[in-house]
Amino acid sequence: MAANDELLLDGAGLVRAFGDRRAVDRVDVRLAPGQRLSVVGPNGAGKSTLLRILATLLRPDAGTLRVVGASIPKEAQIARQHIGYLGHDPMVYLDLTAHQNLELFADLYGIPDARERIPAALGRVGLLARTHDPVRTFSRGMAQRLGIARLTLHEPRLLLLDEPYTGLDVQGARLLDEVVEGVASPQGMVMVTHELDRALALTDQVLVLRAGRPVSLLASADIELETFRADYQELTR
Repeated sequence: MAANDELLLDGAGLVRAFGDRRAVDRVDVRLAPGQRLSVVGPNGAGKSTLLRILATLLRPDAGTLRVVGASIPKEAQIARQHIGYLGHDPMVYLDLTAHQNLELFADLYGIPDARERIPAALGRVGLLARTHDPVRTFSRGMAQRLGIARLTLHEPRLLLLDEPYTGLDVQGARLLDEVVEGVASPQGMVMVTHELDRALALTDQVLVLRAGRPVSLLASADIELETFRADYQELTR
């Protein structure tokens, strides 16, 4: 197998423009199995746009991208089978119960043992007692926890998280920490976050964006938090 085929993400020169503004401007992203990457930067830096490109939700205007070995956009449908995406919105249906939400998701992904997986997933996020309650009756934190259950139900190889801690309660944040810390080969993860302490604690590398452009790629183990906070202010000014 060639080296590039082993990568979960292999993106080069990625560009995405909205009108005259380049939200993502010549960004390279490479992620090997077992790696965890965080993407940080000020508001409007292009972090969420980049993540949506990697999730195959947006097409790049230029550059090349392979996701879990699939060429994007041509083989986007193949790549999506291996992606778990979680953003600010937990992407669950309010009028369905917790169980119905996961059942629908399991059907979409053709999960054969959904009958066993769904109760186990709800148990892991502390929602087993609310299995048959409509999500409309859940708190924001509970809905986000259901989003975590949805994220992991099909055992994706690539986790893409966009500010995933927004709205999470304490229990949900702890559960998500466990999901992120548990990422190991053959999985990988990219997380967009504004929380520099979490970026350093939970991921192996930190990519800093400013105005859509990459300004730094650092190994988390080589970074001291307070020094990074000061450097970050200079990098993103």
